[in-house]
Amino acid sequence: MHLLSIIVFLPLLTALVLALIPANYRFVMRALTLMATLVTMLLAGLLFLRFTPGAEGFQFVHRIEWLPALGINYHIGVDGINVCLLLMVAIVSFAAACVSWEIKTNEKLFYILFLLIAGGALGAFASLDLFFLYFFNELALVPTFIMIGVWGRGPDKNYATYQITLYLSVGALLALIGLIMLYVQAGASSLNIVTLLEHVKVNPLSAKSQNLIFPLLMFGFGILVGLVPFHSWAPLGYGSAPTATAMLHAGVLKKAGLYAIIRVALPLLPEGAAGWMQILAWLCIGNILYCGWVAMRQRNLNFLIGYSSLAHMGFVFLGIASLSLVGITGAVLVMVAHGLLAALSFAISGYLYNTTGTLDMDKLGGLMRRMPFIGAALVMAFLAGCGLPGFANFPGELLVMFGAWKSLNWFVVAAAWGGLVIGALYMLRAVRDVVHGPEKVDFAAVTDANAWRKVPFVLLLSGLILFGCFPGLLTERIKPSAALIVEASRAKAKPAAVAEAQSSKLK
Repeated sequence: MHLLSIIVFLPLLTALVLALIPANYRFVMRALTLMATLVTMLLAGLLFLRFTPGAEGFQFVHRIEWLPALGINYHIGVDGINVCLLLMVAIVSFAAACVSWEIKTNEKLFYILFLLIAGGALGAFASLDLFFLYFFNELALVPTFIMIGVWGRGPDKNYATYQITLYLSVGALLALIGLIMLYVQAGASSLNIVTLLEHVKVNPLSAKSQNLIFPLLMFGFGILVGLVPFHSWAPLGYGSAPTATAMLHAGVLKKAGLYAIIRVALPLLPEGAAGWMQILAWLCIGNILYCGWVAMRQRNLNFLIGYSSLAHMGFVFLGIASLSLVGITGAVLVMVAHGLLAALSFAISGYLYNTTGTLDMDKLGGLMRRMPFIGAALVMAFLAGCGLPGFANFPGELLVMFGAWKSLNWFVVAAAWGGLVIGALYMLRAVRDVVHGPEKVDFAAVTDANAWRKVPFVLLLSGLILFGCFPGLLTERIKPSAALIVEASRAKAKPAAVAEAQSSKLK
């Protein structure tokens, strides 16, 4: 079987196997989930190493005709952008499987839904067909609603379930309308992204159509990411979700919307992108500044991490809005770094909750004495969130700022710099309150993580440090593919006569 297809379908096939196993075989289900995500991670690492940076076109392509009459085919492949994201997804999935020990009821259903999320996310990032990109993304989104409702925690978990379902359903619907309009207006006979791109180069959509379709995709996928002002579902959803679900959603699924904007909206709708990028730049300042200010007021660790996650998404939107090679390269790098960081942060908060019974920072304190490893991991995670050199967030945010400096309004850039300062303030204050200060008597019996519990933290931290010290491992793969996106996004619509003449030559 094709390597990339194995990576996509291994979690999904394992979910099918789990459906056939009796519910009382708890150890078997957990072992199969760990094995499937571990093998997927190793294969994704092999794919990453075997990828040839700078080679033309997509690599590891696998195409099977499915519904050719409708132009829908199973078509997957990787370039420098999604090969990095696939590796991140696989790492986070295995780390999330390692921390799922907190689930004690309905384990069978939980692990099936967990594997559907992992497989769906992998399929969405690998797909080169609009139908399957949307299908796999929805396959990954739907289980999150169920997981929060069934295994969520806190008094507001039901409200969080309804809210996240409503917001993400509206976002997915807007994106679907935009994709359908794109297909119809393009007049192509295929939903293949590569074919569509070649088609619109010769027969570009009218400026009116692009200015109508692009905001549908931008806001539709933007809602799925948490673009201000459509962001309120995220912190409450993460705060109520089980640890593994929060890791997968914040670390992985939020990147699917960003990836769709970069892969689909920018190159296929260049005039629409040019007209809406300044608006996107101002909206992303809402993520960076407003969510940062709100994070400063939080006394619940999960809510602080949730709002911090939204602020980091603002930097990705800022890199996209720059429409520059440096900015988009930095945006993809931030996506990878934040995926690892968000998963690490929620893994730590989940461990603290299951160990101490609270995430109220006023009730925590002095945990470094009782939990030196978890305390050190939290300090490193929050320093990475500050953009400290040596962690993967630093080169990504630096590239985004350089890209924005050359392309966007000076106030937007200044506000983004201010957001970095705000981020450092609430991250360092959280470190002070949680791991330092006077030791709480209530937690005198709290113990540190054992060797097995340390595995996901070490894995995620290793990824942050590796890509922080050697960002070229990612940028040398991302840059050539990002250059093609930027080139396509800067294309201008050709006069109708020129487009018709080129179309006749092709025929």
